[in-house]
Formats: sequence, C-alpha cells, structure tokens
Amino acid sequence: MAAGDVLTPELAQEIACDIGRITGFNVLITDRDAVVIGCGDTERLGTVHEASYEVLRTRRPATHTADQARRLRGVLSGISLPITVGTEAVGTVCLTGDPDEVRRFGLVVQRQTEILLEEAVLLRSRLLHERAVDDCVRDIALYDPEVVDAETVEGRLAELGLDPRLPRTAVVLQVRAGGVSRMSLMRTVREVFAGGQDVAGELAAGRYAVLRAATDGLADRCAALVERIRERHGLDARAGIGEPGRGVAGMHDSYRDAAMALRTGPRLEPGRRVFAVTELRVPQLVAAALRPERARYAAVLLSGIRERVDWPVLRETLVAWAECGFHLVRTAERLRVHRNTLLHRLAKIEELSGRGVREPGTAMALYLACLADLL
Repeated sequence: MAAGDVLTPELAQEIACDIGRITGFNVLITDRDAVVIGCGDTERLGTVHEASYEVLRTRRPATHTADQARRLRGVLSGISLPITVGTEAVGTVCLTGDPDEVRRFGLVVQRQTEILLEEAVLLRSRLLHERAVDDCVRDIALYDPEVVDAETVEGRLAELGLDPRLPRTAVVLQVRAGGVSRMSLMRTVREVFAGGQDVAGELAAGRYAVLRAATDGLADRCAALVERIRERHGLDARAGIGEPGRGVAGMHDSYRDAAMALRTGPRLEPGRRVFAVTELRVPQLVAAALRPERARYAAVLLSGIRERVDWPVLRETLVAWAECGFHLVRTAERLRVHRNTLLHRLAKIEELSGRGVREPGTAMALYLACLADLL
C-alpha cells in the first residue's frame, strides 16, 4: 500500500493539530499536489501552498521570510519540509513563524510526522490483511460449489501464504459479548493456535473460526484457549471441534461439523465448554431429522414418563445407560449413584413406559428419543 494513500485529510488534520499543540507553532500539511489537507488554521484547508511545489520536487527543506512569502500563493513565513516515506515524497509539513526560530524544530517535526505516517501505513496494511483473512475463512465456512470455484478459494489461501493442500481441522469459537476489541481477542486466539499454517478469522460478532493444520492435542488446546479468554478478558467462551478435512470442500465439512458440535453439545452437557463432533455423531444424526418428526418420535416413545417432575433425572439415566453400553457398574459410576439406585430407576422407567430397558434395541430407541427431547 502506498503511503500517499494513507495520508488522508483526516489523518493530516489530526497530525497537524497534535504537533501544533505540542510545539506551540501553527503546523500545516499538504498532499503530494501541494494542497493543504491539515492545518491548525482550518481556513487554509483546501488552498494551495505554492512553496511546497519546489520542496516536493527537490525533496529538500526550504525557508521563507516574510518578503519571500508575500510573493508566493498561500504561504506565510516559516519552513517547509518534505514528508518522505521510503523513497516517496507524499507531501510536506510546514511550520509558521520566524525562519530562524522554527528551523530548530523543523527536522524534529518532519521526522515525527514521518513516524506517525509510517505507523498509519503499517496499521492500514495489518487491517487489510486481517480483512483478507476474515474473508478467506468466511469463504470456507460458507462455501457453495454452485457459487464459488474451489480453485478461487485455494488461490486466496495461497495469497495468504497458506498451503491449500494441507488437511485442516475446523474449530468454531463462540464468545459471549463483552467490551473486548476484536484485535485483542484474535491476538489471544493466535497465541494458542500459532502454527505457521493455522488460520483464524472472525465470522461474525463474537463468533470465530480456526483452521488448524495439526490435530495433536486439539481438545486440550481448545480448553486452554477457553480458559485463557476467561482469565484475560473475563468472557465466557465455548468451542466446537470438527474432523480433519482436505481441500476447500473438506475444510467446509469440518467447519459444519464443528458448528454443529458447538450448537448441539451445550444442550446435552451445559457445563462443558469444549465439544468434539467425534463424540456427537449420534446426536448429529438425530438433529438432522425435521423438528416435527423428532418431537413426534419423542412423544410416542416417552409417553408416560416425560410428563413427570423427575423426568430430567430419568432422562439422564437413560442417556447414561445407553452411552455406557448398558453396563450397570459403568453407568452407576457415571451418574455417581449406588448400583441399587440405578436398578431402582431402571425399574421405574420400565414400569412407567411399559418398555423393557434391558433390551438393547428398546433401550437404544429410548436413548434416541431422549436426544430428540433434548435437541
């Protein structure tokens, strides 16, 4: 990005006022066409500073006495210096006053102006890069082969220095709104996902996606990120993890799985903060059914027990019973109850529902009905 494109009238006015306030001199800034775009005296904005033509041509400072200034359009006594960024003269900075007095401050003001402009160039470049990364991540999240060619998205990844051939695993992060800047939060995300081929971007306010090029310890890494966000920013966060996918279509599928895990997991286990799709394939299948069909299925199989006050406890028991392989000891340990308590609950469910929970097929049907009820 050219520095001249960054030297906007808004930035020039801000620099002129700030430096003028510090030095006590009236500061004037022109663009590369010698037009005043920043000045403590706002009436001079938009006028031509004729002395700046020669300064821009030679890239050398020039002083003007009161007599000399009267012969030049839009010029007062003082000093004019080129603003140079790299090899490009993008404008001038001028101090009004006695030439002998302002000359002592000229080089300091010139260098300070150039430093502020260089920082603005770097910031603008960084923001444009961030925007390109966000756009690329959104392209993958919203990928539709009927609308965008995979080669186009792969080209954008390559422009960001990323190898589109590497398999990546999507992580979707949801952060509850708070007074934290996007840049600060993304810095935290990239501290945890710091691989050279990892890419992280913002999808929407409070929603972020990471495409991780390695899969080792991914759940632990996500847990560490959620904890760091809580400690550093005071915000509650949850993460969903997909499975590795290769190519744009594969990464898109990984993103969809991660988003599903983040959407479904908290309904099943509200106390958890990290959810992997590999642990949620059965709920994913249940959730794929239309809501009216899920509701009808749950109503038929759970009739007689879903209306009870202790239904949440009975539902938790049925889910644990199925997910522990219909094993009494493992189920009791998961529920943290005595084996006899578990037996009592199972007998109660059989009595109320009229269905034998010791039969694997029946128990699985009841398990799916419980998931449908939760989702």
